[in-house]
Amino acid sequence: MTVDDRFGQGMGEVRKNRLLGTASEVVTDPVSDWATDFSHVDPVWAADPYPILDELRQRCPIAHTERFGGVWLPTRYEDVAALAYDTERFSSRAIIVSNNKPPLDLAPVGDAPPITSDPPFHRDARQLLLPMFAKSAVAEQEEATRAYCHELIDAMRGREIVDAARDYAQHIPVRVIADLLGFPPEDGPRFRVFVENVLESINQSPEERLERQDELVGYLVTQIHEHVARPRDDLTTYLINAELHGQKLDPMHVVGTMMLLLIAGIDTTWSAIGASLWHLAKTPADRERLVAEPELLPTAIEEFLRAYAPVTMARLVKQDMRWKGVDMKADDWVLLSFPAANRDPAQFERADEVLIDREVNRHAAFGLGIHRCVGSHLARMELRVALEVWLERIPAFALADSAAVTWAAGQVRGPRALPLRIS
Repeated sequence: MTVDDRFGQGMGEVRKNRLLGTASEVVTDPVSDWATDFSHVDPVWAADPYPILDELRQRCPIAHTERFGGVWLPTRYEDVAALAYDTERFSSRAIIVSNNKPPLDLAPVGDAPPITSDPPFHRDARQLLLPMFAKSAVAEQEEATRAYCHELIDAMRGREIVDAARDYAQHIPVRVIADLLGFPPEDGPRFRVFVENVLESINQSPEERLERQDELVGYLVTQIHEHVARPRDDLTTYLINAELHGQKLDPMHVVGTMMLLLIAGIDTTWSAIGASLWHLAKTPADRERLVAEPELLPTAIEEFLRAYAPVTMARLVKQDMRWKGVDMKADDWVLLSFPAANRDPAQFERADEVLIDREVNRHAAFGLGIHRCVGSHLARMELRVALEVWLERIPAFALADSAAVTWAAGQVRGPRALPLRIS
């Protein structure tokens, strides 16, 4: 079978095969009790989840809600870690909680491999991506990333107030991922819509979510056709030509991995950059110290990742069981709250404080277990370069209006609006 045959008319099946699984009722009522009725898309949670997580850690420590068809929320580091490493009892076939639980026959591949893949398929699917995200490969992208950060700040010249989330943070990973996948950089605004559709519209009906996600799948199918017609040296062409177990990747695998890289590669880093700038804007002592001691920035970055970890993943319970004192049912969701784990005082001294010179910092911001973020080197490079350039060009800045700062609601949390006064 030629490349044209594999990615020809058969690509239409990719869009048809996004099956609906088990649907649950859409609930938008205010939370009545965070221990028994929590919602991670509630505005109160989005604004500041840490006091809630601290309270739950002391009360539960595993919260539960009937929303989304049933979700559990462990809040202790040891429980989050145990869950992350337990692939025998928890499946990764869906990692975004929503009102639709995908059918069992998606396992072990899932619809966005390798992050939605279970063993043994997961290991080989992950291995395919590692060369593209090795430190040496990431280093080749640093110069262009730095130049783009300067370009973004150049565009702010003469303005007293800028939105550091919308004018700066969100653009950096969009450009990096577009370059990596070989997508047109001018499509950046579309990428942001795709991110919001996948990650911030989970409390909608499955039909509505599927309709929105179909726009993303359609875009990716178009890009694949472009790359089949005109191969180039990028990750999309690499995936088209890659082999697994002696065979070329199934078109569904190619589309799913591209979807993963586009969504996860943008929102997580965008959120981390924005949260770091938010912290420095409201904490003048830390900002001034990093300007005076730029060599401290790598250590500070790890602390920002710990304290403001943007990502919470999800698993599905494989079968009825009693786990850590609670009775879980087959196909219950379980949230892997890395933000909660990173604020556990049993794991970190002064866990609720942001210490930019914290030396011992084995945080879980990039995940734990077999699904630890394959793009962690890339994310660290983007975060470091974004902050280096910002602090070099704009050493003095502050929140223009703290009440105007807004945060994304869902499993990836970061500032969506961040007005800063820069002059």
